[in-house]
Amino acid sequence: MISGLTIALASGKGGTGKTTVSVNLASAAAAAGYEVCYVDCDVEEPNGHLFLNPCIRRSYPVNVPVPVIDTEKCIACGACGEICQYSAIVYVKSVLTFEKMCHGCGGCQLVCPVAVITEKGREIGVVEEGEAGQIAFVHGKLNVGEAMSPPLIKAVRAASQENAIRIVDAPPGTSCPVIAAVKDVDLVILVTEPTPFGLNDLGLALDMVKELGIPHAVVVNRSEPGNNLVRDFCKQREVKLLAEIADDRRVAEAYSRGQLAFLVAPGYQAVFDDLLNSIVKEARR
Repeated sequence: MISGLTIALASGKGGTGKTTVSVNLASAAAAAGYEVCYVDCDVEEPNGHLFLNPCIRRSYPVNVPVPVIDTEKCIACGACGEICQYSAIVYVKSVLTFEKMCHGCGGCQLVCPVAVITEKGREIGVVEEGEAGQIAFVHGKLNVGEAMSPPLIKAVRAASQENAIRIVDAPPGTSCPVIAAVKDVDLVILVTEPTPFGLNDLGLALDMVKELGIPHAVVVNRSEPGNNLVRDFCKQREVKLLAEIADDRRVAEAYSRGQLAFLVAPGYQAVFDDLLNSIVKEARR
């Protein structure tokens, strides 16, 4: 059996059906006998658990290092504030730190001439691990009010099983959280919808993965007969279109009930089996 593949599902915008495709693919892989791990990196609003209903076996916090200043020994040189690109540490008569703006790079500690800066951990969220039947499950939950999700996303990725097919459900968009989720994967599947908005954001997502040099392909969700927007776009951009999933009320009803179309909608077991086979073939090229 094929293992050790990491497949990320991403989208230029939210609401395209990325999680729908991800959880059904994970179920198709498990049913086909693969060892599979579903990895929900959409840590600001994870929802894969609503469909897979995992049993959580382990939960642990994720911290980022933030500076602590020994004000009695500080010589007020301002070097720490000068190196910080995020204004997380500044000197205004005294040294002030803003922990939620800190990216944990450690630069302030390195440039301090009198070594009065140490670090402490600040919790930004939790990683939860478990299983949903034959599917290993990992997701992260970012604490409310936190602005920095990449460190938590990296912890979620690190927790996934290396010897399994890893289905990574990435955050929507094209910013830093997405890049943290898709970095070093074998293949990115860009899930889009056949609308002008979907097409615009698909273009942005394509630019992102091409810049990162990651192999990629497209899946159209809620495809409509006669709507060739995405098909023509992919032909123009020379991007492989792996599948078109029909705009089907049965899939929407399954989604609204927190069910998997792969299991409850007639015909969709074959749809996701075929998509899984296409993805594995594409990833192994």
